[in-house]
Amino acid sequence: MAKTETAPKKGTKSLPRLKEKYLKEIAPKLVSKFGNPMRVPRVTKVVINMGVGQATQNAKLLEAATRELTQISGQKPVVTRAKKSISNFKLRAGVPIGCCVTLRGDRSYYFLDKLFTIVVPRIRDFRGLSTKAFDGRGNYSLGLQEQLVFPEISYDQVEKVQGMNITIVTTARNDGEAKELLEMMGMPFRKPTKKQ
Repeated sequence: MAKTETAPKKGTKSLPRLKEKYLKEIAPKLVSKFGNPMRVPRVTKVVINMGVGQATQNAKLLEAATRELTQISGQKPVVTRAKKSISNFKLRAGVPIGCCVTLRGDRSYYFLDKLFTIVVPRIRDFRGLSTKAFDGRGNYSLGLQEQLVFPEISYDQVEKVQGMNITIVTTARNDGEAKELLEMMGMPFRKPTKKQ
């Protein structure tokens, strides 16, 4: 008697679409390039940071930023505090000035899938992401000027338009490997223009 395919058992998780693509398509291509499967670069974490400088005057802005970052990432953010006192900015050490989330595992893949396919194309006058935002160690950072590009954020409920930094941390040894990995994952990099 032949064994039939059954639906996944209750309690088992399905893989994120981007992780499935990585495991089935991207990793085998990179293994053939590098030879050693342990050298294949992968995404280890995604860090989303929202700095709220005006939180020193208005505490509600930090609460709103925390709520919005929770909606965007699906994880509760950590409140970041000032390390030094700077009198010109009316800032004292220990005062809350932002929030930050670190996504690992499946959550990072869900977030990156949403970022590459939905969020980045919604940016106004978008022509592609810069290829110069690598840090030299295979990590990529990008800045968004407003949180409204995320579909979870409703324009009517936004108290103040806030920007954020997103850092994608990979195990790549250099920027070239990281760029190749992110390109294969679907990151829309800017095409180089031909000089005339």
